[in-house]
Amino acid sequence: MLALPASAEPTDISVMQVERADKGLVLSAQVRFELPAVVEDALLKGIPMVFVAEATVLKDRWYWYDKEVAQATRYMRLSYQPLTRRWRLQVSSTPITAGGLTLGQNFDAREEALAALQRISGWKIAADAEIDPGAVHRVVLRFALDVSQLPRPFQIGVVGQPEWSISATEAARVPPEGAR
Repeated sequence: MLALPASAEPTDISVMQVERADKGLVLSAQVRFELPAVVEDALLKGIPMVFVAEATVLKDRWYWYDKEVAQATRYMRLSYQPLTRRWRLQVSSTPITAGGLTLGQNFDAREEALAALQRISGWKIAADAEIDPGAVHRVVLRFALDVSQLPRPFQIGVVGQPEWSISATEAARVPPEGAR
């Protein structure tokens, strides 16, 4: 078993809240992690890191496995521009490519960019039609660094290295509509 370095803190989802809204389920969460030195070094050299948040909505069933009723994915690309010394965070519901639609924000400090990356607020994860108002649902949130979107030489080099492992999973129950 590989041990994490003493300075590395585990990734966790410290706050997760799921609410029934007018048009479906809305998720808010706070993810806590520190960038490992190797990841920060790659960022400072201009290599972007893509983080993925994936929410799965499951309907509780007593007679069989829970039924998946909805799934939402959010891609967040964190990058550093060495020439301008600015951080950029791009957020999209589809994998981030050169021609895709993204919401971008620039930051002067690494701490500001990380705070925005670690905060998920008001994310619609399921439409009202997908949710049974009288049933209990369970929402599973997975957050991770997607090493498959790194340049090829990095992908080969990160295999088996725990410093590149940033991931957390959390679940929450959503009661039926009338229950409190």
